[in-house]
Amino acid sequence: MSERFDFTGDELAPAYRAAVDAIEAGDLVVLPTDTVYGLAADAFKSDAVQRLLDAKGRGRDMPPPVLISVVESLDALATDVPEAGRKLCEKFWPGPLTVICHAQGSLMWDLGETQGTVALRVPDHENTRELLSRTGPLAVSSANKSGQAAALDVYDAEEQLGDAVAVYLDGGEVTGGEPSTIIDITTETPRVIRLGALTLAQLREVVPEVTADDEPSVETPAEDQPAEAVADDKPSEDKPAEVVADEKPAEPTEVSKDASKQDEKPVNPDVRPAD
Repeated sequence: MSERFDFTGDELAPAYRAAVDAIEAGDLVVLPTDTVYGLAADAFKSDAVQRLLDAKGRGRDMPPPVLISVVESLDALATDVPEAGRKLCEKFWPGPLTVICHAQGSLMWDLGETQGTVALRVPDHENTRELLSRTGPLAVSSANKSGQAAALDVYDAEEQLGDAVAVYLDGGEVTGGEPSTIIDITTETPRVIRLGALTLAQLREVVPEVTADDEPSVETPAEDQPAEAVADDKPSEDKPAEVVADEKPAEPTEVSKDASKQDEKPVNPDVRPAD
């Protein structure tokens, strides 16, 4: 049976407690972000990630992005981050920017067919970042069934996902609605995979060499792109796998729950898989 909690105001203790308990149990949580509502699971529990994909009706070829609470966690989860990519993260995080990076080899997680990469984002939503600081990195995709519009309020998410979700966090209607911009930073020159809330002009103010495969049309976000990284995401079919697929996402493995708690610290290469 699903539970819904108010995720606004000052009395958030019950919401945090319920969400953390659900994540630790391997269950799913719906939460608000600065773009759309997201469907979240413990990034370090392969069965929880699979539950997320099943709830959306998606395959492992479309792995979810991962939300983190602070920009400092970038190096704990990603490796070989180029200076240009780092500048973009420092400028636009928290915010609607999702970056595709080489995943740290010590992270034995299983997000799907990621080919060694991971899509990361720090959402511009204070309460959700606080939750992330308590849970560690979360695999988060837009809160909708595949092919349906991403939810802009908790009731829409609840109607689409029902009892597949243990806890719904009601943060009111999100005002973003537009998906995050996705950039591949696995090479020295950042490459736009999908333009969303951030425009090419904004990106080039920070890193002039940012490229786009199809500049004439890239300014207009595609209707059926990964919704963001949530969790990023957009009111449309969110496919962080197109992203990760396009960039080539990380090879499945599992990581210890202890590692998942290290959102704010470098990952210990000797971490032992938990599940």
